[in-house]
Amino acid sequence: MISVIIPVLNESETIEAFLRHLQPFRNSGHELIVVDGGSTDGTPVKCVPFADKVLATSPGRAYQMNAGADAAQGNLLLFQHVDTQLPDNAESVLNGLSISDEPVWGRFDVRLTSGHWMFPVISRLMNWRSRFTHIATGDQSIFISRSLFDEVGGFPAQPLMEDVELCSRLRRLAAPACLEDKVVTSSRRWQKHGVWKTIVLMWRFRLAYFMGTPAEQLAAIYYPNIKPVADLKVEQLHPKPAKAPDKKESIYLP
Repeated sequence: MISVIIPVLNESETIEAFLRHLQPFRNSGHELIVVDGGSTDGTPVKCVPFADKVLATSPGRAYQMNAGADAAQGNLLLFQHVDTQLPDNAESVLNGLSISDEPVWGRFDVRLTSGHWMFPVISRLMNWRSRFTHIATGDQSIFISRSLFDEVGGFPAQPLMEDVELCSRLRRLAAPACLEDKVVTSSRRWQKHGVWKTIVLMWRFRLAYFMGTPAEQLAAIYYPNIKPVADLKVEQLHPKPAKAPDKKESIYLP
């Protein structure tokens, strides 16, 4: 089984279309797990018809993805961001990896959505950099065998660069499978903040992290209005445990 783990936060406008695209996984016997980080726009409710499990936890992708992994039944974990769409053959490609006797981890090549002449160049550089460094980012749809994920202790409990740190630990155990099949990831972040400004900011943060700046310090700059998690909590929203119907209820709807 493949467990697709999806961290979300206030994605009510796009979440239904995103989850509909992933229904072939469920149709093939795999599972979709949505982990909400405190949405205030009704995102979790919209996820219920399209997911096998909907969890609520403290905000922060690392915490959300670890909570989803804890609830997962699959032997291959796919961490999927809402901004990214998998290729049509993703289920068959990943299913072949999931039945392998050898533990595996890796990512897809990426293509940014159109909107600027630099985006194809940025996409190509992201893919080259990932192949050379064996480091992937979340928008490349990272997948990991359960055994490897457990061996490295899951995503590190840090508010930023959790994907970079996870890959740094994984590459000590095995080289990644760098799939040439392309995921398509939204360029809205680049368009919102400016292409060149975003490039400079991302490389500045990566260099600072490589030089030893704590992720917490970088997160305080990147997310100035979000407080650090003090108490991690996880709640299962769906499916709920069944209850006996009373006289006014003829059916229980989760």
